[in-house]
Amino acid sequence: MIAQLVTSYIASTAFGIIFNVPRNTLIQCGFVGMMGWLVYVALVRSDTNAIVATLAAAFFVTVISRVFARLYKTPIIVFSVAGIIPLVPGGMAYDAMRSFVENDYNLAVQLAAKAFMISGSIAAGLIFSEVMNQLFKRPKA
Repeated sequence: MIAQLVTSYIASTAFGIIFNVPRNTLIQCGFVGMMGWLVYVALVRSDTNAIVATLAAAFFVTVISRVFARLYKTPIIVFSVAGIIPLVPGGMAYDAMRSFVENDYNLAVQLAAKAFMISGSIAAGLIFSEVMNQLFKRPKA
C-alpha cells in the first residue's frame, strides 16, 4: 500500500512538472493525487466496484483541489488535473488495444468497455463535485 501511495504521489508530481504547474504547488499536486488513489484503493479493497470507487475518488480529488486552490490562490485546474492522473485507466486501455491486435475480441471489448466506464466515472465525479459546490455556494434567497 505504501509503495502505491508513493508511486501515485510521484506520478502526480511528474505530471505537474509536465503541465508546467507553478513550482510551489508541486508538493500539493502530488498530495492530491496520492489522496485520490488512497480513496480508490480503500474502496476497491472493501469490495466496492472499481467504477464507483473511481467516481468517489474523483469527487474527493476535486474537493481537495478546490480547498488547495483557495489556500494557495491558484486555479483549481492546477491541482485537479495532476490529482486525477493516477485514476486514469491507461493500462486497461492499452490491454484492450493489445487484445484487439491479438484477435481476442471478447476480452478486448470487455476491457475497452470497463476503461470507458471508468473514464466516464472520472468525468462524472468531477462534474458532481462542481455541482455540489455550486449548490452550497449559492446565496440564500
